[in-house]
Amino acid sequence: MMQNHPVFTDNDPQSELSTLNLGPTHPATHGVFQNVLQLDGERIVSGVSTIGYIHRAFEKIAEHRPFYQITPLTDRLNYCSSPINNMGWHMTVEKLLNIQTPKRVDYLRVIVMELARIADHIVCNGVLGVDTGAFTGFLYMMEHREAIYEIYEEVCGSRLTTNIGRIGGFERNFNSKAFDKLRAFLKNFPKTLKEFETLFNRNRIFVDRTRGVAEVTAETALSYSWTGPILRATGVDYDVRAMNPYSSYEDFEFEVPVGDTGDVYSRFLVRNEEMWQSLRIIEQALAKLDKEDSTIFHADVPEFYLPPKEEVYNNMEALIYHFKIVMGEIPTPTTEVYHSVEGANGELGFYLVNDGGRSPYRLHFRRPSFINYQMYAPMSRGMLLSDAIINMSSLNIIAGELDA
Repeated sequence: MMQNHPVFTDNDPQSELSTLNLGPTHPATHGVFQNVLQLDGERIVSGVSTIGYIHRAFEKIAEHRPFYQITPLTDRLNYCSSPINNMGWHMTVEKLLNIQTPKRVDYLRVIVMELARIADHIVCNGVLGVDTGAFTGFLYMMEHREAIYEIYEEVCGSRLTTNIGRIGGFERNFNSKAFDKLRAFLKNFPKTLKEFETLFNRNRIFVDRTRGVAEVTAETALSYSWTGPILRATGVDYDVRAMNPYSSYEDFEFEVPVGDTGDVYSRFLVRNEEMWQSLRIIEQALAKLDKEDSTIFHADVPEFYLPPKEEVYNNMEALIYHFKIVMGEIPTPTTEVYHSVEGANGELGFYLVNDGGRSPYRLHFRRPSFINYQMYAPMSRGMLLSDAIINMSSLNIIAGELDA
């Protein structure tokens, strides 16, 4: 990737440049990936980005697994917001199988996905503070990421790699503790988010370190297929939730925050505002749940939704469906589908080619970090090394999405 840049070496007698390996095991990279930089003092002259250090062949593994066993693979893409990956995959299979989910399932999914978006942005903006010398904000927000993880635990029993939900809905209904913890989070987090903004938004040191750094125009961002907060920071109001609604996002009122300069500071502000919008969406979803049947948590699709274990042990029909689903004896459409969701870092897409069997014939993940990272080396030319570090933080590159 970006292999066409001139590469200089310390052995060149006519060169006064030095070579720096930024990564793959450097704390400033926030992940296992590498940039081989040529420096003139502290200024970057050129660079080559390399990935693949944790390549796990998820797409090929998925082609040998039944649809319902692929969900744990999606966890390990952007592990800072795993539930969005899980829901995106489930909706892709539902599009393939023409499954219509009940409104309550859609609203529950929206709640979980927006919680995941907040958790992801907490990490990204908190780490950006750390990389500019301010550790307090990062620690201050972690308490609330923990609160989100506790909600995950009530829903599915997991925290980071959640494997949450199923094709057609959820594996179990949300319990009262999940809703109690959700309401507590909605009550407590806004105050902390406001104080976080007070710490950073007009902080002279933070603003001087981030404003004007790594500016990107809308035209350049679009030419590199950027999506997500970093695209919106350039002034482009593209958001999959608004442009191509899924999971009943059309039922919600929310704004798509945009910036104007496309620099590190704008990306920070956009993510902060997106957390406010996520809170707004969650509150609406909670209100809408009161109007729905509280016993519904999955679609009525016995051909593809695994029945509860107690029914399998005691009911012949449930045992038959369980056997047919696990053994792949239910035919599926021979076609191809693409479905995308608004991940925390941009458009997360799943391109599925199916030949009628129990596993995908071909499967490709559109990972936003992989797309967004293409531009890092060329945009770093002429930049100070210290600015290149915070630029990487603002892109929020997650290694799991690079090396799928």
